Amino acid sequence: MEDPSKHKPSLLERLSAMLLREPEDREELLALLHSAFERNLLDADALAMIEGVLEVSDLTARDVMIPRSQMDVLRIDDPIEKLLPDVVRTGHSRFPVIGDNKDDVLGILLAKDLLHYFHAPKTFDLRATLRQSVFVPESKPLDVLLREFRSNRNHMAIVVDEYGGVSGLVTIEDVIEQIVGEIEDEYDFDEDENNIVPVRGQRYRVNALTEVADFNEYFNTDFDLDDVDTVGGLVISLTGHLPKRGETVTSGTLRFTVLRADSRRLQTLLVERLAEAAEPAPQD
Repeated sequence: MEDPSKHKPSLLERLSAMLLREPEDREELLALLHSAFERNLLDADALAMIEGVLEVSDLTARDVMIPRSQMDVLRIDDPIEKLLPDVVRTGHSRFPVIGDNKDDVLGILLAKDLLHYFHAPKTFDLRATLRQSVFVPESKPLDVLLREFRSNRNHMAIVVDEYGGVSGLVTIEDVIEQIVGEIEDEYDFDEDENNIVPVRGQRYRVNALTEVADFNEYFNTDFDLDDVDTVGGLVISLTGHLPKRGETVTSGTLRFTVLRADSRRLQTLLVERLAEAAEPAPQD
């Protein structure tokens, strides 16, 4: 006979216990989060950020770094008058300063420290102005790197491979963007700005969301409109996967380089017109 003194949980209590129980694995946790979103307990931005936090623990410095070929660096032996145009053009707040090559990183220059040059140009010493470089391996977990950025108050780290060579750089912004989404910078497009912007020569900065039809019209190309709608989708179809920053793919006389991307989508591309290969001479 059932003891009437025992409390019988209500339907609400049973549902709460089911929802509040500890998830068995990450997939179950994500399912609970999506369930909370569907019940309007979380908004879309909060859900995306929580998913970003979970993803960060699975990513390494190699996954988000700016590759060596895309690094904007300054050379220690160049006069300040030669360095300033590059500082102004790129708009970065920090620059690796190198010696003989990109493997020889001597330190980090903060753009604001160049104000000392304008104050006293004759006594300004670039080498003495440099901040110490922080080097991290490609395999450095992003969550650990973020914790070190916060504790050491560094905003940039040089990424090195297993042989000690420089393979790229990573900033605190690159890590945070994996959580909160893209932060606007010099590669971003304003809503009223053209999606295709000439850079110099035969190079163009292209919003990955540009429609293929508009791209075809601008570059006089004939990419198929049936399979993809955007240039980002076109690049993914050409590579066969979601490419990382710095990856390139060539189609015809155009070369596509990924300037900005996250773990979900492509954002900004560099498109270069290549010189058309000369036709072979006719055989006698």
